[in-house]
Amino acid sequence: MADHLDDYIDAVARAMALPVEDAWRPAVRANLEVSLRLALLVDDFPLPDEAESAAIYTA
Repeated sequence: MADHLDDYIDAVARAMALPVEDAWRPAVRANLEVSLRLALLVDDFPLPDEAESAAIYTA
């Protein structure tokens, strides 16, 4: 998975013309790994077919 993440980081950095220094790569990869794990938790959460999104969000 690390190779794919490195490739992804390189591709996004090129697409955004964003320099990513070698010293930053471990932190960028760690952040991306955590974000992907959290996204998987959200994606795997079962919702009933009749669930609807809220029209208005308030705090």
